[in-house]
Amino acid sequence: MTFDETTPDLTVVIPVHNSGPVLAPALQEWRRYLQSGRTEIIIVENGSSDDSYLTALRNAEDTPYISFQVLQSAKGMGNALRCGIAASKGRRVLLTADDLPFGFTDLEAAAALPEQPLLIIGSKAHPRSQAGRGLLRSVSTGGFKAARRLILGSRVGDSQGTMNVDGTWIRAMHQHFDDPGFLFSTQIVLAAEAQKQTIAEVPVTLTTVQGEKETSVKPRDVVKMALGLGRLRRQKRRFAVLPQSEAAAQ
Repeated sequence: MTFDETTPDLTVVIPVHNSGPVLAPALQEWRRYLQSGRTEIIIVENGSSDDSYLTALRNAEDTPYISFQVLQSAKGMGNALRCGIAASKGRRVLLTADDLPFGFTDLEAAAALPEQPLLIIGSKAHPRSQAGRGLLRSVSTGGFKAARRLILGSRVGDSQGTMNVDGTWIRAMHQHFDDPGFLFSTQIVLAAEAQKQTIAEVPVTLTTVQGEKETSVKPRDVVKMALGLGRLRRQKRRFAVLPQSEAAAQ
């Protein structure tokens, strides 16, 4: 392994499910982009029926700046993210998608902040974001945002963007986040809000390919996620408790 065995500046966690066509090009982009510092990329395949796992193994090639791990978890985005967080070592942890939906605009916007808050969200809801999509996706996103505000009292615009979070905090908290699917990131936001942690939403630019994709989210999925928010509301008091490591530092 060519990677220097010290604490990485950044861990990138990439959940992978039936991602064969997009994963290899995305990992090539990561290798081109990361030409300094120390980064670990953790790929977590979860329940794929295609060759995603083999594709990940074939393309997990270390560079002087990047180390790779390829793991497997139970099916579900939340399960994959939890597995990747548990294995992470980075000072910051970026939870992102297999197809680089925003390119690197979320990372660049985060780096431009004068200070690094606990949680930085690559947010499609930011007024400077260029993330236009079809009508169905816009309605689904808007409906979920309204449900979060009504049920959870959340003031965050986008809980489904990329999550760039303090590594110590997320590793201390990750076992509290038990949703196996898409609500995992909403649990992160809920915990950060309940603990009154600093949160910043930064603008992103959707890639051309992503902008042309039709959503796979159906209206019934929005209903299911809204029902899931009711369960999250009951977790809010538990999420408000700081991790022991964070509480001791205060």
